[in-house]
Amino acid sequence: MVACESAELQELRSVELLTEKVRVRFLRTAPKIIEAMLTIRPFSPLLLLAAASLLSLSACKKYDDGPAISLTPRAERIANTWVIERATENGQDVTDQYDQYVLTLTSGGGATLDASYVLFGVQITTQTTGTWHFENNDEHLVLDFEEDLADGTYLIQRLTQSQLWLRQIGDDLELRLKPQ
Repeated sequence: MVACESAELQELRSVELLTEKVRVRFLRTAPKIIEAMLTIRPFSPLLLLAAASLLSLSACKKYDDGPAISLTPRAERIANTWVIERATENGQDVTDQYDQYVLTLTSGGGATLDASYVLFGVQITTQTTGTWHFENNDEHLVLDFEEDLADGTYLIQRLTQSQLWLRQIGDDLELRLKPQ
């Protein structure tokens, strides 16, 4: 019983000692912190300029569904191998019609589409290459393939390194892609 009390007393003393050390350090540094805070001019021109820049950047974003700001250039964000996560047409889920599509876009403007689908009971697998580029102030993605049926112009709704949301211009097809 005595040994147990001794251990408890030692633990209590070590906590008290630690608390005292923290209190002493705070009392030593508090005046320096307060002095530094008093020397900062709350509305300096540089601070106002920085705040205005930040507000202007966050107030307007490129795509309706974001992101609000990105330091990664669009061409680098879009360069990826993408697969269809979700597809809707006229409000209907048509993801199963696109689940075997793989779209590869390079930062240099190259594009490859690998597609596998069933047409009249026959499994068709195709690959076509081509190019991509931005249009309309980078709001549209234009895909131009050797196989013209795969060509299309899409409104970019969201572009991050992990999400590419597109709506085909002149159609009610929406595609949500994710990296493969």
